[in-house]
This record gives sequence, structure tokens and C-alpha cells, in this order.
Amino acid sequence: MRDDAYSLILAAIESGTYRPGDRLVESELAERFGVSRTPVREALQRLETQQMLVRDGRSLIVASLDHNQLAELYVVRAELEALAARLAARHATPEEVRVLAQMVAEDQKAVGDPEALARANKRFHRQIHLASHNRYLVQQLDLVHRSMALMARTSLAAEGRSETALAEHKRIVDAIAAGDGNTADQALRQHISMAWETRLKLEAQADHG
Repeated sequence: MRDDAYSLILAAIESGTYRPGDRLVESELAERFGVSRTPVREALQRLETQQMLVRDGRSLIVASLDHNQLAELYVVRAELEALAARLAARHATPEEVRVLAQMVAEDQKAVGDPEALARANKRFHRQIHLASHNRYLVQQLDLVHRSMALMARTSLAAEGRSETALAEHKRIVDAIAAGDGNTADQALRQHISMAWETRLKLEAQADHG
């Protein structure tokens, strides 16, 4: 039950039900998810320890990432994701490669729907992580992607970004399919770099909007 409460609250943050700055109230969460207050309290403490939640007086609110934290997160993400792509090129099974290719093809249907594409993007990257066949790397990437849930919006919402992101996904899959670790590594780094550049542009627009 404790893990259930934690998973439910974390999923609600990741899906954007609760966004950075939103206040989380123990009694409301217990009622919403149909669990008792004790596991909710423990889940909130765990999320605070993981810096997903921060204190605002006596209240707990969903944390937000400042510019420097975002920059640091993208540096770590680029290194770990590139390593995952490199290892996937070496270790992915033919079935895993086919699944990745199918994801890229099917995700074309989500162009124009940033939220749907953001969910598809998470699934795609998660599949690369698993295809690396390195459990410790998968664990570290899980931590990175959990922190990414604290971003207020997806960079895929930027005009034209969804089409270019899917083209980048295809290049990554092609390299993995060819067993070319160097190209897979570089393609993934380029993909993360473009995502970060897009987010910087969105930030700049928001600051002057």
C-alpha cells in the first residue's frame, strides 16, 4: 500500500495532474486515490527526500527546476542516454530493434498533439534504456527521468519540434539497428542537445511573453 500511494502520486506528477508549485494535501490525496492517510504521509516524505516536493511553510508543494538545475539535468541526461544508445547498438535483440522502429512509425500519428507525443517520447527513451541491457544504467536514467517530470511543459510543444524530434528518433534507431554504437551515441546526444535548445527558446519566450 505504501508503494502504491508513492507510485500513484509520482504518476500524477509525471502526467502533469500536479504541476510545479501545486500544493499537495494529505487528506485530499488519500481521498483521491482511495488509500489511508498513513501511506500517503509516508509517500510524501519519500518524495520530499527525493526532492520531488519542497516545503512552503507547513505545506508541501511540487518542486520546480530553476535554469541551472535544468542545465545540469540535461548534461547528465545527454551522457547517460548516449551511453544507453551505444550499449543498445551492441546488445539490443532483433525484437527490441523492431519495437523501436514500430514506435517511431506509430508516433507519427501523435504529431500535433504535444501531450500524446510527450508520453510516446518517454516510452521510446525507456525502450532504449532497456535495450542497453545494463540494470545500473537503467536505474540512473529512471532517476533522471523522474526529475524531468518537474519540467512545467514539454519541449515538444514548440512549433515544428515534434516532426524534427521524430526524425532524430529514426536516426537513433537506424544506428542501433546497424549495430553502430558511435553513430547511435552521437545521434542521441544531438537529440538531447536539440531538446535543450528548444526548451531554452521556450523559456526565453515565456520570460518576454
